[in-house]
Amino acid sequence: MPEIICNTSPLQYLHQAGLLDVVHTLVGRFTVPPAVMAELEEGRVRGVDLPDLNQLDWVSIRAPQSRLAVPLVTDLGAGETQVLMLALESSDAVVVLDDALARQLAEVLGIRLTGTLGLLLDARRAGLIPALAPVLDQLQALRFRLAPHTRAVVLKLAGEK
Repeated sequence: MPEIICNTSPLQYLHQAGLLDVVHTLVGRFTVPPAVMAELEEGRVRGVDLPDLNQLDWVSIRAPQSRLAVPLVTDLGAGETQVLMLALESSDAVVVLDDALARQLAEVLGIRLTGTLGLLLDARRAGLIPALAPVLDQLQALRFRLAPHTRAVVLKLAGEK
């Protein structure tokens, strides 16, 4: 199984939707870089409902070792940057990113990727969640950005109307 390297927003939304354990069942272990850990801790200090990764024994924290992988794009956050750096250091990684620029850079760098919606679609296909439409409604209520055409495509892929 590939190493799953996750950014902040998928962890946030999956936690807030009560589905972090479902995705854990699907993929097993996650790796997150220190910048993601710091972003989650900062959010919790501000009162945002975010997971405490120190309480999850299936999450590994690993810092990138090489600065050679630092992308030239300066518009990425620290979490996205470190996720991509870790992926470049791994021989078999899949990054979990929702940020459009980070996803584009992952594609340019030849890094396999998915996002929150991809994980949820996989969980639906594996029978871990009964229906995706209510989950998408919940994510949108949490202010997850989801274009109407993207929603329609995801529901079609899930076999839902």
